[in-house]
Amino acid sequence: MSSSSERDTQFASTLAHGIDILACFKADKPELANKDFAHQTGLSRSAVARLTHTLVELGFLQRDPATARYRLGASVLAMSHPLLASMQIRQVARPLMKQLADHARGAVSLVVRDRLQMVYVETARSNERLQTRPDIGAALPMLASAAGMAWLSRVPDAERVAVLNQLRVANPGEFERHVSALAGAQRDLERKGYCGNNLQWRPDAYGFAVPLYRQHESLLYVFNCGVPSCDGPYKARAADLGPRLVTLAREVERLLGMR
Repeated sequence: MSSSSERDTQFASTLAHGIDILACFKADKPELANKDFAHQTGLSRSAVARLTHTLVELGFLQRDPATARYRLGASVLAMSHPLLASMQIRQVARPLMKQLADHARGAVSLVVRDRLQMVYVETARSNERLQTRPDIGAALPMLASAAGMAWLSRVPDAERVAVLNQLRVANPGEFERHVSALAGAQRDLERKGYCGNNLQWRPDAYGFAVPLYRQHESLLYVFNCGVPSCDGPYKARAADLGPRLVTLAREVERLLGMR
């Protein structure tokens, strides 16, 4: 929890702690125990026990009596459906994304920011050789991915500075490794219309990203294209896929009446 949240008298800390518990789960860690929650959140064991009990009662967690470990409950999925269903952009963009994914022999996805990471909300994949599975709800790092850099390059200065400050505090090592690439990403977005990522996040894939030129329904969406690095050199793939991704984004903006 940030220091600004702690100073906010309207901020409900208990609710925030409950959400922090739910956010501990990852695709490779579908089951967690109270000690895991305590380690990840910094909360006491007693506080964690109260929170997990409440979340089980509400259906957001399931508890295995034999192992005393927890899994996410169906209520989490049910809550996400209204959000995904209300995103008109997913339906508009899906056929265009699939067309580009087939051409790229990779994956084309639609992502948004979730706190200090980017999250997939739609995806079209045409290559099973991609080791990263861009499934809906999966996360991308903010500073090490083309999508995160594209988002940071598009948002207003005050919002970018606020997020960068949070990233600096949350993970100083990652911040120092990747923040220097932001200036180049901003130049690329200004000159070419897209940001590229040449193996900074994963050694087996290139990434390209284009943000919408402004928010749609209060969210700044970013189109992301990932392709296996073994399919060709970065510059050739960028010259082909970068402009195509820009064209896709501009067409979606037109279809949504944003232009």
